[in-house]
Amino acid sequence: MYQRILVPVDGSSTAQRGLKEAIGLARLMHAHLCLLHVVDAYPLLGEMASVSSVDEYQRELHRHGERVLLQAASAAAEAGVSAQQISRDSVRQRVSDVITEEAVKSGCDLIVMGTHGRRGFARFTLGSDAERVLRHCTVPVLVVRDAG
Repeated sequence: MYQRILVPVDGSSTAQRGLKEAIGLARLMHAHLCLLHVVDAYPLLGEMASVSSVDEYQRELHRHGERVLLQAASAAAEAGVSAQQISRDSVRQRVSDVITEEAVKSGCDLIVMGTHGRRGFARFTLGSDAERVLRHCTVPVLVVRDAG
């Protein structure tokens, strides 16, 4: 049924749960995974406190993304699932918008992503990329909730 599945990955436990579900689906359907890491161009100030420059911080974000994509691709390969790695920057865009755009650009027919399942004020203050993808994307979305 599905041939190309987009899987946003960021190294978090919620993204790992989404990846695990996507790998299982891809194996069953002989589908191809498009592993997406989005480098968020709006870093938190607290995270920058020990970094000597914004450029170095950006380089570290990209290195982190490369590691996350390699780990996700390795997990897919171990399961016998083909996967490609995609890295995108979210310059003047929300991460959810980049995910939505990439799903269409890559010709994906499903997005599988993890969510924290936050409610109330926490969701309002932190935002929810999964919720925004659900609301705005024309591609079907499977949201996998974190076990915690």
